[in-house]
Amino acid sequence: MKIGIGNDHAAVDMKNDIVAYLEEKGHEVINYGTDTSESCSYPEYGENVGRAVVGGEVELGILICGTGVGISLAANKVKGVRAVVCSEPYSAKLSRQHNNTNVLAFGARVVGIEMAKMIVDEWLNAEFMGGRHQTRVDMIMAIEER
Repeated sequence: MKIGIGNDHAAVDMKNDIVAYLEEKGHEVINYGTDTSESCSYPEYGENVGRAVVGGEVELGILICGTGVGISLAANKVKGVRAVVCSEPYSAKLSRQHNNTNVLAFGARVVGIEMAKMIVDEWLNAEFMGGRHQTRVDMIMAIEER
């Protein structure tokens, strides 16, 4: 799978660890984030990954900042993005199964690397269930049109 990843200065080390982890599992990872710990603005990276997902450059996106919140808010401003912040695996799994999320976010200051790997695994391994959940996703996407 081709996955886009973005991060700010707070998450460079975790991003690098997650990239290596994903590549070990056979995924292709495109880096849309910063590679320096010099202070930068997370909205740029959230938007870049969101646009890459919606534009079909990558299949899914992963975002990491201090908490995961700010960068996910930026991504969610891109029409077609359904980004979720998760600090544990269960919500990540259900976000894919029920909400068909296409961008995952978490915080480098909130979760450790092993928890981050578990969150990523559950999210990537889950599949959208469709059915009644598709109706709800359609309702969410209709909000963007209003």
